[in-house]
Amino acid sequence: MFGKLKNFFTNTPPAPVKPLFYDIVCPYCFAKFHHENVVFRAGHHREDDEAFHLQEDEKLNQYRAKFGLAPIDELEAWIEPSTIADENKLYSDNVLVGVSDRYSVVTRNRLCPECHNDLPVTAGKYPSNIISIVGATSVGKSVYITSLIRTLQRVTASNFEAACLPLNNSISRRFRDEYEIPLFESGNLFEATASTKRQEPFIFQFVFKNDDRAPLTLVFFDVAGEGMTQKDYLQLHASHIKNSAGILFLVDPIQIRAIREKMIYQMGENPGKIVGIADEPREVVISLFEDFISQQENSKTNIPTAVVLTKSDLLHALRSEDGEYIQSNSNVFRNVIHRGFLNLDEFENINGEIKRFLSKVDIPFVDAVDVYFKDTAYFAVSALGSNPVNQQVNGIISPIRVDEPFIWLMYKLGYIEGRQEQ
Repeated sequence: MFGKLKNFFTNTPPAPVKPLFYDIVCPYCFAKFHHENVVFRAGHHREDDEAFHLQEDEKLNQYRAKFGLAPIDELEAWIEPSTIADENKLYSDNVLVGVSDRYSVVTRNRLCPECHNDLPVTAGKYPSNIISIVGATSVGKSVYITSLIRTLQRVTASNFEAACLPLNNSISRRFRDEYEIPLFESGNLFEATASTKRQEPFIFQFVFKNDDRAPLTLVFFDVAGEGMTQKDYLQLHASHIKNSAGILFLVDPIQIRAIREKMIYQMGENPGKIVGIADEPREVVISLFEDFISQQENSKTNIPTAVVLTKSDLLHALRSEDGEYIQSNSNVFRNVIHRGFLNLDEFENINGEIKRFLSKVDIPFVDAVDVYFKDTAYFAVSALGSNPVNQQVNGIISPIRVDEPFIWLMYKLGYIEGRQEQ
């Protein structure tokens, strides 16, 4: 009897029941909607039926205009599911995935009802977990995005039984031609993204080989950093951040005034690329608060946020035996590869060290993060492994810990386990 009672009290509670379907977040415009509210692109066109003529799609062209893209003149019509009889609707795993129109032509091309871009085939069947990146100007977002995606594709995915894939061929070509080849093959650093340049997001999916595990969508806006403190510009991306499942908040050590001059002095006569002073990290936090955090319950966001100190190779200028800022044997300068799970010992070491460092040199920023974000961790990354000189990377690019913040977000979102070292 005692054994039965003991089992009764110690049994693991049942796992939560998986929902029949999930709300969809569009990876292009970040509108959130029920799966029954998608629209469909017709699978054909007809000259004898005005409703099925080739035609301009105003919603799609309005979206393209936001990013300076040319309009598309003619496309097949879009179909509202409300005009389709229930018996002509097609479902998969309780999610509306197709319709048969009045000519008995089936289409499974689902579109976002707000911007009419194509939706991923998994939309509605899994959570729409989207990762966003924010940070001030010159923080190195473009370089970090390039280094992160390349690392995810070539290292991280294999270590977690997954693949990191672009959503379509257009994104694949744009990423390769405009980012990966110039940086990793030619060693050319990117010019700062102009605030007038509004480029379509890069959309990748981290897809696990185990079908029971949901894919994780990576949506990266290469947004001009100064836009993060310009109200009208931030509003364009506010829904992107608000509907994200995780945030990568990038911080440039050179933008921290308390150490900027000391770092430049220590670098000597050839310091490499040093950006001008721009918005301090705390100002970006304030802008985020004004535009979306203030609207959350208790004026805080529950979105897991990785605070990422970029260009960590610059911290060599601050290293010392007494560790006033950074110790000579700091974890910052050592690359770590997580395989199959988040190594909690490595994570706790870097998290503690970087939070202590930022608390020394920019306590207003750390205080602002503590006030507005409920779930944070601190990281340091070097997208290149060294500081470029004259817009050129010298030697082999050797990223340091670039995927660690992403792996932590996978852990926080329940995709992977975290374990102590054996």
